[in-house]
Amino acid sequence: MIVLAEHLAYWLRFHSFIRDYGNWSNMELRQYAGHMALGSLSLLLALGWQGLYHRNILLRNRWIASRIAKAVLIWTLVFLSFSLALKLEPSISRVYVALNGACALLLLLGWRGLFDAFLHSPGRIATLQQRTLFVGWNDDAQRLWQTLSADRAHAFDLVGWVDASGWRDDNPMPENIPFVGYVEDIQRVIARHEVDMIIVADLPRQQMVELANLCEREMIQFKLAPSVFRIFVSGLSLETIAGTPVLGVNRLPLDSTLNVMLKRALDVAGALFGLMISSPIIAFFGAMVYFESKGPIFYRQRRWGMNGVPFEIIKIRSMKLNAEAAGGAQWCVQDDPRRLRVGAFMRKWNIDEVPQFWNVLKGEMSLVGPRPERPELIAGFKHQIPHYNARHAAKPGMTGWAQVKGLRGDTDLSERIKCDLWYLENWSLLLDLQIMFLTFFKRDNAY
Repeated sequence: MIVLAEHLAYWLRFHSFIRDYGNWSNMELRQYAGHMALGSLSLLLALGWQGLYHRNILLRNRWIASRIAKAVLIWTLVFLSFSLALKLEPSISRVYVALNGACALLLLLGWRGLFDAFLHSPGRIATLQQRTLFVGWNDDAQRLWQTLSADRAHAFDLVGWVDASGWRDDNPMPENIPFVGYVEDIQRVIARHEVDMIIVADLPRQQMVELANLCEREMIQFKLAPSVFRIFVSGLSLETIAGTPVLGVNRLPLDSTLNVMLKRALDVAGALFGLMISSPIIAFFGAMVYFESKGPIFYRQRRWGMNGVPFEIIKIRSMKLNAEAAGGAQWCVQDDPRRLRVGAFMRKWNIDEVPQFWNVLKGEMSLVGPRPERPELIAGFKHQIPHYNARHAAKPGMTGWAQVKGLRGDTDLSERIKCDLWYLENWSLLLDLQIMFLTFFKRDNAY
């Protein structure tokens, strides 16, 4: 697919209508053969650097698609910079490199889609699925079981669980989860069910060491459920301090300088474009607000930003003047009497949020991220909701994963926090674009 993309980009640049752009009309294929060979090899290495060629991720098509997009974007920028800096002969066409990246992305994603359908066909998927056994049971195991069961890639074949501590009658058995034995019979269970991976949820230290040794002998993957680390599990890493291995939360996608720069570039471009096309909308609805309720058109409100740094969010006013004078800070509810007539329409279609493009341009917000809350509400949330303040590890967003899932306003805070943390752990440019697209169609609980 990479070689095909090179040739397709060459044809488009030098033999289609695009050839008239610049003085490239006489470029022959043999003159570009060296560039094409170097480009193919370097892109293949970039895909390998992103971890695309491991057996245990073959079924994870969404993960693979995001890594392909990241590898192609980085390769396009680096290959062009490298070629121009070294002044290779013949000189490289910037349009050719851009076309090469676009063709490679489309062809690789198309090929991977077909390959994924082939792998998911009956008789093949079973050889790639990891037959997984849980040892012990607790709330963390329950959550992990539900996550793996809902995995669209079907990468795991969940065998069941074994009891590690003697299940008591007053403690109900897990529902819809096969019970396959006791930890004392673990060797027979492993052999009978052909287990590929064991996940330990609850097991005494000595038995855990013995089980880890058994997994090593039988070439079975040994995993631990996140009983200690409840948040940012994907950021866990092992490091050494004075020669001693220590496990801790180390890195998230947005801790990477490159990822931060990419996200900021998307924010700036999106904010400039948003401000340009929304100016007439702001003017029209601002006038409607003023005619219905004389007073300021814009509403400024103090919110918490990244790392708890406060800022003033800007909205088109959707409520009557002094709407919170009596009851203080509170969320808007369905049929809220404080809303203006035009305010109800604006809130349903998120029009009141449009001026926040200015907050994004200033760097106080991002296009996508956890929605910012008011300090007076956060003062109570951080004590009531586990991991609430962890959501402030990134810039707040005009929209977010929780919002497109319908979790906005007076909804379940715990579920909203889970969505926010999931977003921080799984961030990618592709995910941001997906959330922005869904924002136009997902308006549940927007009032």
